[in-house]
Amino acid sequence: MSRVDLVKWIATAIQLVGYGLTGLGVTPWNIYAFVVGIVLWFAVGVMWKDRAIMVVHVGAFVSLVGGYLSA
Repeated sequence: MSRVDLVKWIATAIQLVGYGLTGLGVTPWNIYAFVVGIVLWFAVGVMWKDRAIMVVHVGAFVSLVGGYLSA
């Protein structure tokens, strides 16, 4: 398995944990999981030189942190 595939699967697993924690109402740990998953997916975008993946995850990060700080 390549490095990018490993990061991609770890990021996916962490994002799924974030969704599960959100469903269970476990805050702020759900936000922490999402932030880690977003950062890892951004890294995948960098490794693939895929600007669309990078942009969507920067947007997700800004939205998530902005919402968290305003709550």
